[in-house]
Amino acid sequence: MATMENGVLVTTGKDDAATGAGYAAVRFNALKHGVLSRHAVLPHEDRAEFDELRDALVFEHQPSGATELHLVEELAGVLWRKRRVLMAEGAKINEGLKSAVNSPKLVMPSAAPFQRGLTGENADLRDLLDATPEEIVERQRIAALDLAATRKAAAILRKGGPHAYAKARRALIQDSRDWWDQHVEEEEHPATAEGLAQFIHDSLEPICHQMVKEAQFTPAIRAQTLGEGLRAHLLEKLNRYETHLDRKFERTLAMLLKLKDLRGA
Repeated sequence: MATMENGVLVTTGKDDAATGAGYAAVRFNALKHGVLSRHAVLPHEDRAEFDELRDALVFEHQPSGATELHLVEELAGVLWRKRRVLMAEGAKINEGLKSAVNSPKLVMPSAAPFQRGLTGENADLRDLLDATPEEIVERQRIAALDLAATRKAAAILRKGGPHAYAKARRALIQDSRDWWDQHVEEEEHPATAEGLAQFIHDSLEPICHQMVKEAQFTPAIRAQTLGEGLRAHLLEKLNRYETHLDRKFERTLAMLLKLKDLRGA
């Protein structure tokens, strides 16, 4: 009969007769300090987590004898290394994402290659990636209002009149109006109808178009960023190594089950 004591499998009772005197009341304390277990866990890794994994496999397979014990230990080592593969994969993906979010001028035009105005100029991809569906809808609404207000101000200036400048300025949304006032304060443009018209043509309207496109194509931009961040070609070696570990696990498990069948026979 097999029981667990402090995470260690102990055999007693009827099983003692089956395994012979050499394995009577076998305590698998050696597993705690086995040849493979000693080297499976690196100094910076969690030894207790590995022990928990190994003990679960011992409890599941209930190895009898040194060979079965070794095979169970081998299974634990393979699974532990597969855990490292997943961690390495995550690190590679994060590295790729960091590179992608720092390259909006490359990522954003690729997200919608047939759309003009999606330049990625002065864009922060982290804001787009973190946006909730509700925030995306709100950005789309604000971008559309900003563009409409800018076009209205431009139309007022084209029509002209004694109060065209004041009316056009009031037609802008608050953020655009504040931006214009900053330009005037820094003497980049004169506070005139001609100056405001030039500002709208050169700066404000192109940015409004860009914001509308960014808001409209946020899902595509997000997908493009995540896709480029994956950099699947750099994961090929990890994938091959994981396949090797899977095959090793299958062979080891097959040997263990065959050995147990032979013992049972």
